[in-house]
Amino acid sequence: MTTFVDRVELHVAAGNGGHGCASVHREKFKPLGGPDGGNGGRGGDVTLVVDQAVTTLLEYHHSPHRKATNGQPGAGDNRSGKDGQDLVLYVPDGTVVLDKQGNVLADLVGQGTTFVAGQGGRGGLGNAALSSARRKAPGFALLGEPGEARDIVLELKTVADVALVGYPSAGKSSLISVLSAAKPKIADYPFTTLVPNLGVVTAGSTVYTIADVPGLIPGASQGRGLGLEFLRHVERCSVLVHVLDTATLESDRDPVTDLDIIEEELRQYGGLEDRPRIVVLNKVDIPDGQDLAEMIRPDLEQRGYQVFEVSAVARLGLKELSFALAGIVAEARASKPKEEATRIVIRPKAVDDAGFTVTYDEVEDVYRVRGEKPERWVRQTDFNNDEAVGYLADRLNRLGVEDRLMKAGARAGDGVAIGAEENAVVFDWEPSMMAGAEMLGRRGEDHRLEAPRPAAQRRRDRDAERADPDREFDEFNPF
Repeated sequence: MTTFVDRVELHVAAGNGGHGCASVHREKFKPLGGPDGGNGGRGGDVTLVVDQAVTTLLEYHHSPHRKATNGQPGAGDNRSGKDGQDLVLYVPDGTVVLDKQGNVLADLVGQGTTFVAGQGGRGGLGNAALSSARRKAPGFALLGEPGEARDIVLELKTVADVALVGYPSAGKSSLISVLSAAKPKIADYPFTTLVPNLGVVTAGSTVYTIADVPGLIPGASQGRGLGLEFLRHVERCSVLVHVLDTATLESDRDPVTDLDIIEEELRQYGGLEDRPRIVVLNKVDIPDGQDLAEMIRPDLEQRGYQVFEVSAVARLGLKELSFALAGIVAEARASKPKEEATRIVIRPKAVDDAGFTVTYDEVEDVYRVRGEKPERWVRQTDFNNDEAVGYLADRLNRLGVEDRLMKAGARAGDGVAIGAEENAVVFDWEPSMMAGAEMLGRRGEDHRLEAPRPAAQRRRDRDAERADPDREFDEFNPF
């Protein structure tokens, strides 16, 4: 069984941030020395790093679940929690990172190239960091944020300059074994090659890599045979080499038809139309193979192909082929634009960008607030602590959420949800010019974040109020 794996689904989870600590400094003759709760540590990241010593994704095939360590919680006496340790995952050169929908997230080419697959959660602030002139002794701390968790797909696309393509048993493995020091498995039956083989070739002053792609057959681009599994390995090459068998034992095959079939599969796969092609007529050391090569060569040259007659066994025509490939590779490298130094692109926010949006969800009958800051603040809030809830209300009011809700048409008692649908915090909205601790009888208590009413009840109450706007006033007017 082969140990080559070039596509895996990986489940990564970054570390959670540590919670902040709510603590009051105490010492002899000074029982209330002020807040001294430390901050929580940052959760560890999950990072992919290219390492040319790694050639397969086999390790992640056997262990697809990877998680970084969590940050430690803060402690009293202003002691911050320890940061979580980053998890580094080494991948082969040429690895493409995709999401579950097939969108490319990163293309990792070059030694040391990195991609953060999972961002660690921020640590929560302790009450020492939350203290201010208005809030001298906070009785709460912020929670640590959860680390990013997601499913990604890793696909390996071999980084090679030359790709050998052709039918099974066309002699591709034999050809790469004599052009380079690679030692692939060679046998006289189809589908001997089950994994791409990679070799390094030196021709004069040019050094290039050559890949032997497992044999293609009709229907490979639709998943027949092994072709679809390995067609991705020809995407990065500079030149395609058609290896045609001029001494095939199958009576229903001929080299020209083989070439047309492979070209059709490459066309259906797509993205390879601009690559130069070379045709190699292999096994010309056999008399019938030599005769057939001389017969079809004029037709192939008339089509515009550069044709070489070689024999991997007798080692005929290999030097000419090697130097021709080196010339094409050198030309392709020279035509590529030079890599520019990394530039930092600054994209300032728009003047009217508030950092959040307010929309009305007719299905759930709530006003939904989405934005990085409001959602992060909700995740950091301990809803079992009334003062922490009041602090959240203060922050949302200062951000302008209340004003935006009023402009969107929200009225007292309407449902407001902060966050995505699956984990949103929902409460009944009570507009006020004050928020948090300023409007409360007890410190931190906020009646706007009580248990929400059902959507049907909110709808009935709102409809009744709109039908009789003075109903609530009449009920409580003593005169």
